[in-house]
Amino acid sequence: MITELAEPFAMSLPAVSRHIRVLEEAGLVTRTVDGRVHECALVAGPLETADSWLHRYRHFWTGQLASLARHVEKESRS
Repeated sequence: MITELAEPFAMSLPAVSRHIRVLEEAGLVTRTVDGRVHECALVAGPLETADSWLHRYRHFWTGQLASLARHVEKESRS
């Protein structure tokens, strides 16, 4: 429910609802309405796709950044 999602944050219910709407439009959340009760559910598929994409590049960038760190440390000792 929106009220439960909003509880830990210093935000108004309308502000939280707007954030949820953006997540809905992005396909990351579904919302069902039963009277005044709005229930939200995470749609994990798009996040899994993003994580898969990031995973492919994580190894590459970890290696690149480690190489850069070694270079900078070597240069700072000179």
